[in-house]
Amino acid sequence: MLYKAKELNNHQMNASDGEIGKVKDLYFDDRYWTVRYLVANTGNWLTGRTVLISPYALDGVDPEEKQINVKLTMKEIEKSPSLEADKPVSRQYEQSYYGYFGWPGYWYGPYTWGGYYYPILPPVRSQTPSEKDKWDPDLRSTDEVRGYHLMAKDGDIGHIADFLVDDKTWAIRYLVIDTRDWLPGKHVLVSPEWMEDVNWVLREVSMDLIRDTVKQAPEYTDETVIDRDYEESLHRHYDRERYWIREEAVKM
Repeated sequence: MLYKAKELNNHQMNASDGEIGKVKDLYFDDRYWTVRYLVANTGNWLTGRTVLISPYALDGVDPEEKQINVKLTMKEIEKSPSLEADKPVSRQYEQSYYGYFGWPGYWYGPYTWGGYYYPILPPVRSQTPSEKDKWDPDLRSTDEVRGYHLMAKDGDIGHIADFLVDDKTWAIRYLVIDTRDWLPGKHVLVSPEWMEDVNWVLREVSMDLIRDTVKQAPEYTDETVIDRDYEESLHRHYDRERYWIREEAVKM
């Protein structure tokens, strides 16, 4: 199921033995545009540190109750490597964090989650991956990237209003684009896979699209049901590869 990043914010996160806090942000990597951590606002519980929860630890989203269940105890979270509030997430921190929980690093391997497209743990822990399979991601905040301008090959498209996140893979499947400065009142979806470049300094995303293609794209509203039929029509319109076919071809 796809969820808006704005909707996931303020969802209550529950450990196996108590409340952790509410989601306040999502951190995604700048290569696969996949959520690597949910950032928790823990109130007065763990003051002065940022609490990150990896999708490896998640046990499902409950949209009715606006809750996300976590397969960790509060003590496990409290004893995990500490990250000072508002400090960037370094590779050293990630290695310490993943080592603490005994999870494989997502930055090794050919797929979104290393050896898989999904954040699942292998039945047998593999040997240390080869350095040749390693990549170095930078993490970005959905709160910070929201508002970035999108540029087509022939001009401005609009700006990022939100993100649609897949709760199985935690990939950002689509960017919700507000085109009101060009097409008043219309929102459309585009995939991060169709990007050509991101200028993080100028806050601009360049897309491998032309404006007229975006103009004719299926409209997206808050009432739009993002089912497979809708996605088929979207990918058919943009003439793009279906991600679900690619991912289903890789056996878990």
